[in-house]
Amino acid sequence: MSTIDQIQPVTQQQATVYLPYIQQAKRNFLPYAISLYQKGYIEGHRKIEGGENIPFIATWNVATLPSDLTRCRIQFDGNAELSYEVMMASFEFINFLIELMEQYKRNKVTDFSSTFYRKLLRIED
Repeated sequence: MSTIDQIQPVTQQQATVYLPYIQQAKRNFLPYAISLYQKGYIEGHRKIEGGENIPFIATWNVATLPSDLTRCRIQFDGNAELSYEVMMASFEFINFLIELMEQYKRNKVTDFSSTFYRKLLRIED
């Protein structure tokens, strides 16, 4: 069973601080995304078109406020040379976690959105 299936939502009170930053349509996932955020890591697989999925582990610091910065580090295939880092406001990162959860519910694959990867790789230019 995936860790996403095991996530318990945070309280409505804990989620309220993020409400102004999250689109109405995505708010159902917010208490779960915050709970995942508080764990500080997730393991998943990057879907590669026409190839094998590449395993990754993403780790991040847990910020207190939505506007605080979160530094996320992703390592692919257990290879230190395939590590990338990105910094963003925690509310923005939680939005990416919501997208990850939406995608997981649809496809049963734990992976970030292409928007997230573009942000991750653009910073590494």
